[in-house]
Amino acid sequence: MPEIILASTSSYRRTLLERLRVPFSTVAPGVREDARAGELPADRAARLSLEKAQAVAKLHPDAVVIGSDQVAAHEQRVLHKPLDPARCREQLRAVSGARVRFHTGCAVLAGRGAIRLMHLDTTTVVFRRLEMQEIERYVETERALDCAGGFRAEGLGIALFERIESIDPTALIGLPLIWLAEALRRAGCRVP
Repeated sequence: MPEIILASTSSYRRTLLERLRVPFSTVAPGVREDARAGELPADRAARLSLEKAQAVAKLHPDAVVIGSDQVAAHEQRVLHKPLDPARCREQLRAVSGARVRFHTGCAVLAGRGAIRLMHLDTTTVVFRRLEMQEIERYVETERALDCAGGFRAEGLGIALFERIESIDPTALIGLPLIWLAEALRRAGCRVP
């Protein structure tokens, strides 16, 4: 089986990929994640996932390289990782009762460029109306400061939602495993 490399330093993506029970390593892609002028959130996620895979594939041309990126948007306004509690509270107040779209791009490169597979998954999270006290409790209880939007769907953040609209629930966490399992098979990897 070819070497599999996840072009990411994300612990969330690493944990997700471990679910497929394939041996892999991780390499930091070293790609700047700046938006381009006029770039839509979905386009940015797709572009960055490919750029991350390409950056690592240049260094490891015989490997199967996975790149992924996620951009969260509320009314085309990008929601970044809050990094501090005040920003987290502010973001959660802004999305209370609203729909947030999480665009998760994924690219698989293999065979010295002969295989190039791309995917974009959009998951819509509908937040219920949140009281300020709920937001405060959530931010104090679950430090999701390193997550786009300021919450963890795989943790207590699930209680903030009215519903999730998705074809692949793992995409919301950062790596669309349903698509990725098939892409890895197409790239010559044995995935159970």
